Amino acid sequence: MNVNEDIRAKTVRLIAADGQQLGVMTLPEALEIARRDTLDLVEVAPNADPPVCRIMDYGKFKYQASKKAQESKKKSRAVQVKEIRLRPRTEEHDLGFKINHLKKFLEKKDRVKITVLFRGREMSYIDTGFALLRKVAEEVESLGTVEQPPTKEGWRVTMVIVPK
Repeated sequence: MNVNEDIRAKTVRLIAADGQQLGVMTLPEALEIARRDTLDLVEVAPNADPPVCRIMDYGKFKYQASKKAQESKKKSRAVQVKEIRLRPRTEEHDLGFKINHLKKFLEKKDRVKITVLFRGREMSYIDTGFALLRKVAEEVESLGTVEQPPTKEGWRVTMVIVPK
C-alpha cells in the first residue's frame, strides 16, 4: 500500500467552520470541502478514533490566540521580591524605619526577603539575628505571613514574608 492509498483510506470526523458536525468522511473529501470554502483543514484531536479535524482559517486562529495571550500577559502582575538588610546590632530607631519600609512593600503586594548580615565575631551571637527576625515578623503579622522561616545561610540569616 503506498502513501496515496493510505491517505484515501483514512477517515476523519469533520467539524465545519461554524461548529456544525459534518460527520465521518475520508480525508480527501474533507480536504475538498475545506478548499471549496477557501479555509484550512486542521487536525484538533489526533488521538480520537477517528481523528477530529476542523475547517478554519488557521492564520486568523493563530492571530487571535497570540492576542489572547498578550492580553492575559498584560493583566498579570509580576511579583517582585524586595530585600531589607539588617545587622545584629541595628538600633531601635533604625529598625523601626526598616519595618515601615517593609510594611509599605507588603501593602504593594510585594514579597520581602529580610536578611541579617553577620561579620567576624558577630557569628557567635547568631541567636540575636533569629530573635531580630522573630521581632520583625511579629511587627508585620497583620500585613503578611512568614513564607520561609528564619534560616542560616553562611554569614547571614534570612526570612521571607509574603503579603496576606
